[in-house]
Amino acid sequence: MLSIESGRTMDPITGSSSIPGVEHHRVSVNGTELHYISAGTAGSPVVLVHGFPETWWVFHKLIPLLSERHRVFAPDLRGFGDSATATTAHDSVTAAQDLSALITRLDVGPVHLTGQDISGPTTFRVAATRPDLVRSYAAIETGLPGFGVEKLADVAHGGAWHIGVLAAPGIPEMLLAGRERAFLAQYAIPSLCVTPDAFTDDDIDELARSYTRPDAFNGAAGLCPWATDPRRSRPRRAPAAAGAGTAPRSPGGPDRRWARAAGSPCRAP
Repeated sequence: MLSIESGRTMDPITGSSSIPGVEHHRVSVNGTELHYISAGTAGSPVVLVHGFPETWWVFHKLIPLLSERHRVFAPDLRGFGDSATATTAHDSVTAAQDLSALITRLDVGPVHLTGQDISGPTTFRVAATRPDLVRSYAAIETGLPGFGVEKLADVAHGGAWHIGVLAAPGIPEMLLAGRERAFLAQYAIPSLCVTPDAFTDDDIDELARSYTRPDAFNGAAGLCPWATDPRRSRPRRAPAAAGAGTAPRSPGGPDRRWARAAGSPCRAP
């Protein structure tokens, strides 16, 4: 790896930023190619899943701390970062299948799964339908369609305008192409982050790099179709895994409404 600043490196394969102690991987699963990083050599496995407008890099300060006691994995979801781009048919069901296939391929047993922001419905779907893959589940600043998350796109009541823009076919490219860094630095991070100063210029450059690819917004658009299609905001049953009977425990205890919406009976172990 080539050093580009103190404590920060560059992965020669992807050209993305990296940090000491992290290994980069590419794996073909579910008809796509995912990029993920790994760190740590011992302890129970942790999988960190980013939101928008992010990649695995958003966890780069947390990974060294967790890897002292855990094996840590952080993927770029399909359509994000250095994973393959997504098509306009991409959705949360596909993303959950990708993630389930990746966890299976890791072959480290059930993982502590964390989903942030728009990856919440995807990671929850994994936890509810594949409890054999998940030791515990933590949801960070997220929600589910049909349980209030669509209010985030309701601009008439304080919602964010960019969610509808992302979900409208062709509109992100029309409005944001060539302006990706400005969108992140001047709008997304200052308005959506409580501590925007936590993002350095180099952090913003790394995030912006991945959004300059062709079709770079399809991944995010596929995870929030409920923003422009009210029918997507109704609770829908996800295909339950064969033999799934017990959802993994979350720090706050199992939420039965969410489990029923995802198609898995949820009860405390």
